[in-house]
Amino acid sequence: MQNRNVELVELNAENWYECCLLEVSEEQKSHIEPNAISIAQSKFEPSLKPFAIDFEGKTVGFLMFNTIEEELDGYWIYRIMVDKNFQQKGLGKIATQLMIDEMIKQTSAKRIVVGYHPENLGAHNLYSSLGFIDQGDRFGKEMAVVLDIKHP
Repeated sequence: MQNRNVELVELNAENWYECCLLEVSEEQKSHIEPNAISIAQSKFEPSLKPFAIDFEGKTVGFLMFNTIEEELDGYWIYRIMVDKNFQQKGLGKIATQLMIDEMIKQTSAKRIVVGYHPENLGAHNLYSSLGFIDQGDRFGKEMAVVLDIKHP
């Protein structure tokens, strides 16, 4: 999956460690688990699909989604992050759209859901720009936003 030099690459022996070295900005660290935790989680929950985000051939981010339906009758985005040195370039939005496309392809999803901390304005702006709607769902400290997929 590729768009404007951004590509999602399944996590593999060549890119997993690079993903572990990626970092978000200091103010974002309280909003997201380290990639190493997500990668470990994917090894114990086989329905989770981890990917590296590559930009011009370099690993710049990480994302992971679930391929089974969960709460709110949706398929959940578990993680998406772009390294602090590559943020504010539109890469996260392109990667998220590529992920949504892949989720639909792998699962025939009718609804995609993602949770994030309400004070995470970057996440809020990203998801709302892609059509996710806040329907008031809350899970602990996180809010969940929903994207209903219209199939032809």
